[in-house]
Amino acid sequence: MTHRARAEVGGPEDGPGGGSGDGPGGGIGPADGRPDAEAPARRPVPEASHPGLTASEVAERTARGEVNDVPVRSSRSTADIVRANVFTRFNAIIGVLFAIILVVGPIQDGLFGFVIVANTGIGIVQELRAKRTLDNLAVIGEARPTVRRDGVAAEIPTSEVVLDDVLELGPGDKIIVDGEVLETDGLEIDESLLTGEADPVLKKPGDRMMSGSFVVAGAGAFTATKVGREAYAAQLAEEASRFTLVHSELRTGISQILKYVTWMMIPTALGLILSHLFTLGLPADEAIRRMVAGIVPMIPEGLVLLTSVAFAIGVIRLGRKHCLVQELPAIEGLARVDVVCLDKTGTLTEGGMVVREIRPRNGAEEPYVTQVLAALGTCDPRPNASLQAIVDAYPATDTTWTATDTLPFSSARKYSGAFLATPDGDRTTWLLGAPDVLLPPGDGALADIDELNAQGLRVLLLAATDRALDDPEVTAAVRPTALVVLEQRLRPDASDTLRYFADQGVQAKVISGDNAVSVGAVAGSLGLPGADAPVDARSLPADAAAMAAVLSRSTVFGRVTPQQKRNMVAALQSHGHNVAMTGDGVNDVLALKDADIGVSMGSGSEATRAVAQIVLLNNSFATLPSVVAEGRRVIGNITRVATLFLTKTVYSVLLAILVACWQIPYPYLPRHLTLLSTLTIGVPAFFLALAPNKERARPHFVRRVMRYAVPSGLITGTAAFTTYLLARSYYTGPHALPAETSAATLTLFLAAIWVLAIIARPYTWWRIALVLAMALGFVIVLVTPWLQRFFDLKLVGTTMPWTAVAIAAIAAVLLEITWRWVARRFPA
Repeated sequence: MTHRARAEVGGPEDGPGGGSGDGPGGGIGPADGRPDAEAPARRPVPEASHPGLTASEVAERTARGEVNDVPVRSSRSTADIVRANVFTRFNAIIGVLFAIILVVGPIQDGLFGFVIVANTGIGIVQELRAKRTLDNLAVIGEARPTVRRDGVAAEIPTSEVVLDDVLELGPGDKIIVDGEVLETDGLEIDESLLTGEADPVLKKPGDRMMSGSFVVAGAGAFTATKVGREAYAAQLAEEASRFTLVHSELRTGISQILKYVTWMMIPTALGLILSHLFTLGLPADEAIRRMVAGIVPMIPEGLVLLTSVAFAIGVIRLGRKHCLVQELPAIEGLARVDVVCLDKTGTLTEGGMVVREIRPRNGAEEPYVTQVLAALGTCDPRPNASLQAIVDAYPATDTTWTATDTLPFSSARKYSGAFLATPDGDRTTWLLGAPDVLLPPGDGALADIDELNAQGLRVLLLAATDRALDDPEVTAAVRPTALVVLEQRLRPDASDTLRYFADQGVQAKVISGDNAVSVGAVAGSLGLPGADAPVDARSLPADAAAMAAVLSRSTVFGRVTPQQKRNMVAALQSHGHNVAMTGDGVNDVLALKDADIGVSMGSGSEATRAVAQIVLLNNSFATLPSVVAEGRRVIGNITRVATLFLTKTVYSVLLAILVACWQIPYPYLPRHLTLLSTLTIGVPAFFLALAPNKERARPHFVRRVMRYAVPSGLITGTAAFTTYLLARSYYTGPHALPAETSAATLTLFLAAIWVLAIIARPYTWWRIALVLAMALGFVIVLVTPWLQRFFDLKLVGTTMPWTAVAIAAIAAVLLEITWRWVARRFPA
């Protein structure tokens, strides 16, 4: 289908400069996604076009508040961050317990409350830093619509668009406000993100435009009828904010663990308070302190905080490399990916291309061919990368050619066209596009084309036809006139990036709309295995299972339509793969949206950047390994420190059960467990969570953590309780309980520090120093008189303290044996 349009073919000033800039997919953005680039210049609007609002009209609408004031948020608001870190289930529980301790005293037993305040503060600060990084990068990466005002077209921030503004559109542009079409030149809009309808809609003047849709082909202009919160997309909750949570196994697993802990706390608290009050007859204040001491360590409150901090710091680190992570858990998601689907253009190759040669056919002369190409170049105000190379090589200088009908390029069609006429009566329909689409199978020209494609070159066919552009059979019986040979520049870092993915066990699939042989040649020159057997996607089966079978065998696919890209992602996911999709063109949007993780280039179309979770603002494919490495650091380290937190939860539950069964006082006060938690979990976990970690991301987070935490907690808790029982039989008198508690605390600390020593492996100098520093901190408490009094810790005699050490040593041996057995029995 075409839309009739009449345009005089003019000089270079009427050509590609009419657009606001080109990415490989025909999209535009401020500085093309590069932080250091200059904004495009303003340009006059053609006389036949709508001039747009005047400055005074814009000022009037701004004063009335008719502005597109919906904030483009790449992260949670400050209020959301504070609320998420402060108003949590466990902070509420800790707050209540802290308030109880403040009533019954002493303040030493309420130290855990101050730790929660400090940790929450750290979480807020880190997330605010990450928010600032995200928001700054989002401003750099945000596309700026081209708006006509006072007869001049220029790019402005999205938030400055006002009611009745006239906005220009080209391939890849996202419709940011609702409106009504004014001008069209084969304008095709994809509304699938809003309506679910996959087929592009051909727009005519007067048709409705919905915000949230995007241009797939053609060009045009529309006037804004609804802006800000009245626009269609702004009324949808998921469109109002970019901050959404992709699936995160870490978050899901931690939530699952916390749910079970919550249910265990209630009966444990009741059992402890009733046992101490009625069975043991302790005073109410003492019974409450012992109950609080038994409940507080069961709460792995720092685990949630540490996960958020780790994600936030990951965002900050990647932000320094101009990588915008629009959804925090996307860092984790890319680290879990086992298949990455790559678009060739703009990913493996640089966006720009150059014309290498023209090969006339069927007696055509090269000067005539170049005139036709120059005329075709002026028919598209926003040429894609291929047409831009032709425009650069053959700028239009002859003003006698006239285009009375145009057909914009579409990635689904694989060709564009125009009906050109000259004063001497030459009136011809010209098509420019993929040779294997325009020519019938077996055509003699295809042999030459295959030879060129085998060299990694891109080939376009210029062909003439007697049919009209809107004829469904326009490609039938075309007359080949020339082959246009384009050369693509390989990204210098693409080979190393592909090698990295191969080393990490991540399959790379090259999925492109270009000729399969050409794509295979490019991939082969980069050393991608399987590139010597490319597959033409037109031969792929429609059945998802059959398609998945082909995808598992092959690596390179050419002539892939946008819908096929989407189907290929779904087929891979149906076989249990975590799929990442990279792309920069409008033809990649549907696949990016459906992939587990979508990665867009900063210079790509606005539509691709809107649906992607990760945007590479520096347009460097080589940044992806950094994202993978950051995700693996987060996953690996959180898995490590989660074992520390949950070991504490297990031994706390065990001690509470044993105390209730033996009908004896709980051995610890809150201050004791605050000290132990700080030295064996809190401080070391913070450093371990931020350390480098290159371990491959593995699934089943909860199972991996609990298989170590449960036996470690049981051994540690049993050792501490054994020491406590022995101390109860050894010490006598009215002041025996503090001595018993001190001995039990010594055993618990030594066993817990050994768990830390195991988790800190493999050792580096700073890990060894970290463990030794924590041990030194406990020694300082034991030998400093005022700290002894503050924490109510004092080792009495030598027999029982050395017994406590011996029991801890036995526990350490059991821990080593258990960890080795678990590693063999349940390999990762």
